[in-house]
Amino acid sequence: MQFGRTYEEFEVGAVYRHWPGKTVTEYDDHLFCLLTMNHHPLHMDANFAEHTTDFGRNVVVGNYVYSLLLGMSVPDVSGKAIANLEVESLRHVAPTFHGDTVYGETTVLDKRPSQSKSDRGIVQVETRGYKQDGTLVCVFRRKVMVPTAAYVKERGGEQPGRPQPRPHPQPSQSQSQSQSQEGN
Repeated sequence: MQFGRTYEEFEVGAVYRHWPGKTVTEYDDHLFCLLTMNHHPLHMDANFAEHTTDFGRNVVVGNYVYSLLLGMSVPDVSGKAIANLEVESLRHVAPTFHGDTVYGETTVLDKRPSQSKSDRGIVQVETRGYKQDGTLVCVFRRKVMVPTAAYVKERGGEQPGRPQPRPHPQPSQSQSQSQSQEGN
């Protein structure tokens, strides 16, 4: 399974459709709100949302939707990234509700070699998030610094730092016999 791309593997205009989608539960939304200390009743209080908002129900916090889409894009876009440089724009286009399933896709807008180091490049992408009915819910653009193939090779290849499994010692015949006698 591919995890990210090197600079050479990005093509301007390519579209990566992230899979699978994620169905957003009330638990997901409330946990994210609590972890980030966003206690706005639009997200946390069903009674408030039902009686005082145009939506009539809780709306999933937008930063969770953004974070979800960013995470979905990692295997296709930034799995090998050296750094996420900036989020140029972020728009929440339509609300997401508990029970909606979010899908994402990313388009490569531009790429250029780094001006300071020849073993990396800058890739500009736009990620779009959709609900199960095709409604666009979120769009953001970002720039990611990614390694060249030479950078990856120089630092240990596709899975740098991954340990080699040690051989598992085989029990001697006398150990095997004594273990089987103990089991009787």
